[in-house]
Amino acid sequence: MEEAFDLPADEAVPGDKRKIIQPTCLNDPKLNNLKEVLLDWINATLKAEHIVVKSLEEDLFDGLVLHHLLGTLASEFLPVEEIAVTTVAQIRKLGVILVALNSKLGVSDETAKWSVALIHSKDLLATLHLLVSMVKCFQPDMALPPNVSVEVISVEVNRAGIKSDKLFEHITEGQSGSDKDSVGGKDSEKEDLIDQLMLLEPHKISAFKQAILHFVNKNMLPLGLQVTEMEKQFADGVILLLLIGQLEGFFLPLSEFTLSPSCDPEMLHNVTLALEMLSDRDIEVDDVDPQDIVSHDVKATLRVLYALFKKHKSK
Repeated sequence: MEEAFDLPADEAVPGDKRKIIQPTCLNDPKLNNLKEVLLDWINATLKAEHIVVKSLEEDLFDGLVLHHLLGTLASEFLPVEEIAVTTVAQIRKLGVILVALNSKLGVSDETAKWSVALIHSKDLLATLHLLVSMVKCFQPDMALPPNVSVEVISVEVNRAGIKSDKLFEHITEGQSGSDKDSVGGKDSEKEDLIDQLMLLEPHKISAFKQAILHFVNKNMLPLGLQVTEMEKQFADGVILLLLIGQLEGFFLPLSEFTLSPSCDPEMLHNVTLALEMLSDRDIEVDDVDPQDIVSHDVKATLRVLYALFKKHKSK
């Protein structure tokens, strides 16, 4: 829904786009629970360095905490000043840190849901997205509160003025045990299996992945294609789209997607299109974030492929 939005004149920069959490969502118990879990995680991670974070919005904007997290979690220590006092120094420090972090997280500036400007301006949504991605990358076994989403106002400044849309944005995926029990169906089984799978011994995970790869390659053989590296080869969405076409029995016009994507936005377009096509065919992948597949997230990739396998395993 498009509507007018009152943005201060001094903040209305042409071409500017931003997302703002609806104030009514700030008291959401799920959101506050996620904030508490992330605060506890940060403080536990940095306990040996005697760093205590009390507020995600107020304590991360200058880069000090993020730099120490990067050093502790990834053993990467950057040549930046320990305490940046001025705004210019803080922005410069954040820039260096986010370049390193984005590289570790496998995202680009174009696809990241955060930026130097957003983190430095104490944007809660961007800060949450960054921290959740860090947890998923550096401590993938850590349980985060599932199904956290917020209503946001997406604001865009253009020559005609300021316009905005209301939409819901997911911060975490998955379902808790009680939610699964209430839903019951095939989706909960899928999530149970993938979540539990990742807790098994490496050889069992490998065996499952090989079974999925066998299914994929058997159906891609008519196209002369073979997948050997699941996370990497599905990241650009091309093989995923072709696989869906093979399994569902249709040809996707080349004009609909990028056959040889060269940048993250093109990959993200392909993967998003693939997930939309699956949803249109009642293959439920609503909890999968397209960006996770682009970022080589094995759980997200397996969720999608397993959903296809369950429907077409007889082929």
